[in-house]
Amino acid sequence: MTTTYDRATGKRKCAIAQVKLFSGGKGEIIVNGKSYQELFPRLEHRRTIEQPFVATDTVGKFNVEVKVTGGGISGQAWAIRHGIARALVKANEQFRSLLRQEGLLTRDSRVKERKKYGLKRARKAPQYTKR
Repeated sequence: MTTTYDRATGKRKCAIAQVKLFSGGKGEIIVNGKSYQELFPRLEHRRTIEQPFVATDTVGKFNVEVKVTGGGISGQAWAIRHGIARALVKANEQFRSLLRQEGLLTRDSRVKERKKYGLKRARKAPQYTKR
């Protein structure tokens, strides 16, 4: 017996989340082989991950399996959110307008700016001395 699922990729900063969305589940979210509550102890990150389900009123109707790499905890949570939203649209095209209104389908393109030579960081310059 083969199980069908919808696959999508979410990104944020350097984090990349590969999401598999299984319909008819109990609402389990597995990230890198562990429960998402175990990997994301902060409530803020958990709410971020659950946001697409809350927006589409499908809490507990899908099982999610995620493989996430790169970035930090916050970037990974936002990448998972982006991937889940994209997978929900593949599962049901009617969710597109709801998710678009919430801004969940838009890829957040902000990334860390590179350090420039002669500066201490991307924009911070050494202190100027007149004399």
